Amino acid sequence: MTTTPSSAAHAGHCLVFGASGYIGSHLVPRLLAEAIPVRASSRNRASLERRGWDAAELVAADALAPETLDAALAGMDTAYYLIHSMGAGKDFGRLDLKAAANFAAAAERAGVKRIIYLGGLVPDDADSEHIVSRRDTGEVLRRGKVAVTELRAGIIVGPGSAAFEVMRDLVYHLPVMITPRWVRAKSPPLALDNLLTYLVRLPQIPAAEGRVFDAGGPQTLTYQQMMRILAEEGGKRPPIIIPVPVLSPKLSSYWLRLITAVPTNIARALIEGLKHDFSADDAELRRLVPQDLLGFREAVRAVFAAERNSEPVVARWIEGAFAVRDQRIDYAYYAKRAGAAHETTASPAAVWSVLREIGGERGWFYLNGLWQLRETLDWLAGGPGRKHGRRHPTELRVGDRIDSWKVLGIEPERRLSLAFGMRAPGAGMMEFDLKPLANGGTKLSMTAYWHPAGVWGLMYWYAFAPAHGVVFTGTVKEICRLAEARERRGEVARAD
Repeated sequence: MTTTPSSAAHAGHCLVFGASGYIGSHLVPRLLAEAIPVRASSRNRASLERRGWDAAELVAADALAPETLDAALAGMDTAYYLIHSMGAGKDFGRLDLKAAANFAAAAERAGVKRIIYLGGLVPDDADSEHIVSRRDTGEVLRRGKVAVTELRAGIIVGPGSAAFEVMRDLVYHLPVMITPRWVRAKSPPLALDNLLTYLVRLPQIPAAEGRVFDAGGPQTLTYQQMMRILAEEGGKRPPIIIPVPVLSPKLSSYWLRLITAVPTNIARALIEGLKHDFSADDAELRRLVPQDLLGFREAVRAVFAAERNSEPVVARWIEGAFAVRDQRIDYAYYAKRAGAAHETTASPAAVWSVLREIGGERGWFYLNGLWQLRETLDWLAGGPGRKHGRRHPTELRVGDRIDSWKVLGIEPERRLSLAFGMRAPGAGMMEFDLKPLANGGTKLSMTAYWHPAGVWGLMYWYAFAPAHGVVFTGTVKEICRLAEARERRGEVARAD
């Protein structure tokens, strides 16, 4: 790939605002690899700590909480603005504009030299809230005194890209699709690696300051063509696609919950914008940042290669991690999740002393009959469901089997991560997190993550959803009750 030479000295200190999001989580390591000083920001700092970005400064900030922005922007030369509010659902457009105004004002106060904003391609007849919001967010940022470089991109081809994952789920979940006419709408998909190159280089180019650039790949394809290529590269027969005039994008968005694991609000906002043809006038951008652009088929191959070459073992759940998805490209990238939390006066040591006894002869603390019923159903289906037991009644180590689960990660008095081992259409994990409280007590959280395999995987999840709420709430409460009783009796053992 041909690009302009790296010039980290010109980039200065960079804030990646929205670092836990899809683009941000890929941009931060790319900047660090080029020795560019990075401050990574997210509303939840804990979501950044698990990334392993030891060379980056991590901070918590929220564009809708202006008081958090000054500290995040202090001392920064360049600020990447990578957030949106689509996940908030109704009225996300208004939230986007409010967040942008807050950020522009804070960047001006902090003396930031350049804002790099990643928006979306805007057709002349744009009227969907998603597209209009992306366009108007750029306009609000430009009302401030800090120079803004806006990069407008179409579909990003990369693991975790919402538009790409919706297509992946459709292709691998449905043999036949009755779709609206939007499957024949056109767009110039852009490979993730090409987008990251643009984002890294633009702050280093004075001529890019204060300008708006379109960014697209070398091909303009219909969504139907893209889905066919996606199926072929995954070794799957392309689905039969039957476009019909009566299904509008808005109507089709309502059944997305049954087809894709991509967060529904995000998928719906994207789908409603697919009635447009998109094009990218990117000649000037390609002149300023020359590089070899990947075609859609090459980009899909790069996605699958990156997933297959990723870390084969993980210690905890991370959205889209290939190891969590059982190394299956047809398992949904995004996870369905359910959980419960409870606060107790018991110390983390006391809670951990109970939690580490989970499974085996001790059982699962609450409604053990339901756990045993699920295991029996798994055994009847040919799975390992009735293989009860564990190596030791109180000791845990990575790799241990706990009934039908496998220990993937342990942080004594902080976290326990278990991989789902029963037969089912998908892959999943369950995690227990212990958070110390200021009063010496503990907040115990229990969360299940499920990456469905097709429609059956989604139906499986929804079938068990009612039980999850009851079982998880009862489980965390019972663990906390036992911990309090154990602490009163002075029976708290030292953590492993």
